[in-house]
Amino acid sequence: MKKFAFLVLVVLGMTVLMAHPHFRKTVTVALPGGVEATISYQTVPGNEMHAENAQIGSFITPRGPRLTLSGELRAGSVSLPAGEYTIGVIKNGANDWTMALYPGRLGRRETPDVSKLIKLDSMFSDSRGKTEHLLVDITPGHGKFEGKAVLTVKFGKLFLDGALT
Repeated sequence: MKKFAFLVLVVLGMTVLMAHPHFRKTVTVALPGGVEATISYQTVPGNEMHAENAQIGSFITPRGPRLTLSGELRAGSVSLPAGEYTIGVIKNGANDWTMALYPGRLGRRETPDVSKLIKLDSMFSDSRGKTEHLLVDITPGHGKFEGKAVLTVKFGKLFLDGALT
């Protein structure tokens, strides 16, 4: 009987792991001007409760997605030197978020020095559908970002674009 119970637990555990995989993803984009931008992240579940319960002013970075730039970018009035950044969002209010980059890597549960955060011109929406897992990409902009490259973070029903060029 113990062997049977152990076998059932192993099969259930394998089923859960196979039914809900998480992937390490890398996206590389050649931006106008010759700068190469690479995003590295893991597809974690879109846990909106974490975002809803976050304190106003907090910097949230689900599993520390990273942006690496091969050269300097000019994002409006913001200069982004070549290097590695942790991608995250700042909660300004219940339905108000800003895309931000933190120079370098942040360790898990490490609190960033907020004076080092680089805020991008951002556009937030909670009405563009829902994604079950974190998605991070660089896409052509739309609306006020038409003609620009934008960093896009999709997490549950929360969609945020931040201008990179």
